[in-house]
Amino acid sequence: MNDFAVSVHNLSKKYGDFLALDNINLNVEEGKLFAILGPNGSGKTTLLRILTTQFKPTTGEAFVLGKNVVSQSKELRELISYVPQEMSVWTDISGYENLLIYSKIYGLPAATRKDSIKNSLELMDLSDVANRLVSTYSGGMIRKLELASAVMLKPKILFLDEPTIGLDPATRKTIWEKLKALNREGGTNVFFSTHYMDEADNYADEIGILDRGRLIKVASPEELKRSVGYDRIEIEIDSELDKRALAGLRKLHGIGKVSAEGNILAISAKDSAALLEAIIEFLLANKVHVRKISASQPTIDDVFLKYAGTKESSRAPVQLADVKRLRERIRGG
Repeated sequence: MNDFAVSVHNLSKKYGDFLALDNINLNVEEGKLFAILGPNGSGKTTLLRILTTQFKPTTGEAFVLGKNVVSQSKELRELISYVPQEMSVWTDISGYENLLIYSKIYGLPAATRKDSIKNSLELMDLSDVANRLVSTYSGGMIRKLELASAVMLKPKILFLDEPTIGLDPATRKTIWEKLKALNREGGTNVFFSTHYMDEADNYADEIGILDRGRLIKVASPEELKRSVGYDRIEIEIDSELDKRALAGLRKLHGIGKVSAEGNILAISAKDSAALLEAIIEFLLANKVHVRKISASQPTIDDVFLKYAGTKESSRAPVQLADVKRLRERIRGG
């Protein structure tokens, strides 16, 4: 167990007759940034709350840093931090006072409390606003304050549930730069859920995809994108391609599918970079003038749609309203 930050075996969680997690098996190596993706109601938050000792599994086992989340929960809570979706700071006191309260809750020694708070505020660029009421903070500042409270413990693993939900792209990037520095420079494991595909793609070493309580796929972002299959090439030509030329194009090695709509060709290919030259040579040989070419590789959005995206509305539709309310709370402070 000690080789893994997180190790889950045949884990299931039921609420009455509702199966929230269905026989999950997962190993996450030490030092990783690990993302969980999935539609609303897929079980992401339930999994996070089990791993952070808040919920007990119905069946199966889970270990974090080698400790059983049920039988060794007290010891484990001293090694981890958790930032939930819901706001976890008080808005009618200052940022400093929030961290002071959390430092006492965490049981930090009185002699080191002040330095711990100072370091956490500096890490999240909040020193200049430490004495302001949190009600005057922006949504991004509030999220950074929540992260500052979480890192005061110097946790070995940080669990984050939708850490940047409702925030603008610039603030999201700033927060992720801080988290990546914690991981790369401080060795803190980060295990997070997100609805932002670009966050998972840009920052996760590995991604797990949950759907209907089942873990469908676990791999690196690049491996997941390759699993989708084909690159897409779109070519604008000067006139419609005749049927003979279209049939010849489909026979080129490495071409998956070719469709034509007017003077636009849409081509799927195993390796767009390797095939572009052959495709252009073929078109020129058939006296077809090329006006414009664009090529794109599969994205994490494509991965999500392949493995889970078509089932998003089938499970827990009420959660969409919850997310909207949460976004409004974060934006409004």
